[in-house]
Amino acid sequence: MTTKAKLLTAEDLLRLDSEGIHGELIRGELYETMSAGRIHGKVAAIIISVLMAFVRPRRLGQVIGTDAGVLLERSPDTVREPDVAFISAEKMSLDSEATGYFEGIPDLVVEVMSPNDSYRDMHDKARMWLSYGVPIVWVADPDARSVYEHRIGLPVLTLDEDDTLDGGDVLPGFTCVVRDMFDL
Repeated sequence: MTTKAKLLTAEDLLRLDSEGIHGELIRGELYETMSAGRIHGKVAAIIISVLMAFVRPRRLGQVIGTDAGVLLERSPDTVREPDVAFISAEKMSLDSEATGYFEGIPDLVVEVMSPNDSYRDMHDKARMWLSYGVPIVWVADPDARSVYEHRIGLPVLTLDEDDTLDGGDVLPGFTCVVRDMFDL
């Protein structure tokens, strides 16, 4: 007779993180994550700064980084860690000091490819975010210096470093030349 492993909760994941075990939960199962390297971190930081420069003065919402985590579903719990996410002020108040994970659907998610990531895995991750209702997902590829834009109901758009991203209905008025997501 085999026993089924206990499914973890978001609260279990927070406890494990404090014990030095870092990862995501997918329907209650732990998937440990590792550091993605210096370039990945640099690109994520640049994207956070570009989004913050637009979002913060307009008080549109909050921009979060990977360690914040997003609780997407309960029983069993799914907690994913986008590299960057924008959450509108309608979904999370600007003065929110809540601990734990944001429980809801971000308005924009950015995933940065690491050297070990395949295009298929990254596009699968983008489709996962779309399936939860995230309207826009950008997959930033530092090696190709391009961004793959995924939007609900539209084909994937490949933007090269001279192209311009826009925030659509999620961040009206936001534009960014793709090159600026990779260079300071």
